[in-house]
This record gives sequence, C-alpha cells and structure tokens, in this order.
Amino acid sequence: MNKVYDSAAAALEGLLHDGQTIAASGFGLCGIPELLLAAIRDAGTRDLTFVSNNAGVDDFGIGILLQTRQVKKMISSYVGENAEFMRQYLSGELELEFTPQGTLAEKMRAAGHGIPAFYTKTGVGTVIAEGKEHREFNGETYIMEEAIFADLAIVKAWKADTTGNLVFRKTARNFNPLAAMSGRVCVAEVEEIVPAGALDPDCIHLPGVYVHRLIRGEHEKRIEQRTVREG
Repeated sequence: MNKVYDSAAAALEGLLHDGQTIAASGFGLCGIPELLLAAIRDAGTRDLTFVSNNAGVDDFGIGILLQTRQVKKMISSYVGENAEFMRQYLSGELELEFTPQGTLAEKMRAAGHGIPAFYTKTGVGTVIAEGKEHREFNGETYIMEEAIFADLAIVKAWKADTTGNLVFRKTARNFNPLAAMSGRVCVAEVEEIVPAGALDPDCIHLPGVYVHRLIRGEHEKRIEQRTVREG
C-alpha cells in the first residue's frame, strides 16, 4: 500500500468531517504538523475538537484554526501565549477541558494500546476529579480517566521511510508518538522520506503500523521565546 502523498490536502482527502476529534502533536512550538493544520484550515472543516498538549500561538499551529473559528473545543495541558485562545475562552466561544500533562499523555497512549481507561492519583481532591469515579488502591485514592480515541491524528516527524516508520528529533518526540497512536487514522508530515529498510530499526521511534499516510514538505523552524544579548 502506498503511504506517500503529494500534498497535505491530498493526504487528508476523505478523512475530514465537521465535528470530529483530532489529536495533534506538538510540544511548545516543536513537532507541530503545520502543513496538515494549514490544509485543515483551507478545507474549512468546522466544529473540531483538538487534543493537543498546547494550542500553538496566534499565527502558528492550532492558532491558525482558532483565528478562523474552526475549533469548537480544546483538550489541552497548556494554553498560554495565545491571545485569541484566551479571548475566545473568556467570551464563551470556545470549550476547554484542562488535563494534567501526564494524564493527557497517558490518555493518548492508552488508546494506542487498546486500553479504555486507567486510574491515576493526579487530580485527586481538585476540580479535575469532579464527576469521575474514585477508587482505593493500597490505601490511596485514585480517579479513573478514560482514554482518548481520536478520529484522526496528525503528527510531524523528522524522517520516515516509505512504510511509515518515523523518527523524531529531540523534544518533538514528547507528544508525537502518543498523538499518532491515539488516532484511528494517522497522517504524518516529515522533512525527509527514505526507502524502506534505510532506517536503523533500533532508532525508529514509532512503527509504521500506526501511520497510514505520509507527506514530505518544508517546515518553519520556530523559537518559542527568543532572548538575545545586547552588543
């Protein structure tokens, strides 16, 4: 099966629909699938729920879909540095489900392993625990969290082979494999595609079985907070 497509729009053809849940990779401004996000914006798909560690910034990442009002709900850990996100949330235009970072990671990982729910101590005694099942294990209280099974996962990798095996660079690896695993269908954008067998098996971070479609493209290298010394 050919997994390599000519463009982001072609790779997403037939996968987008209004109201779906999309898991998107990214850690700060690293590992954001910017080409696929732009293609979703151009497709005009609306009422989307995005599962992502953060919401990008005003003009980059998921932020470009917030500008066009295509996002209905965010399930995230960190939403700072995005003025439009703040405006929409405070005005009631955008739903927000805050999730502790480790819990969010485990929700996506669990989905990839077919685990529907798990127990964690994180959030016990806080608003995070409201309405959730509580259970005692060895004298400690835990709450039950459900896995996140996304309709679609979009991720960004450094390198791939033609069968979809992926390699990520540094902190871009933090949420990329987890987001990919949680999607019923996963589309990856990469900087380089090599022939099958060219990647060292011991260096592959995500097996190709999780990746259904691939594109290669040029990507912007962003720095979240740039500080320079005078003189």
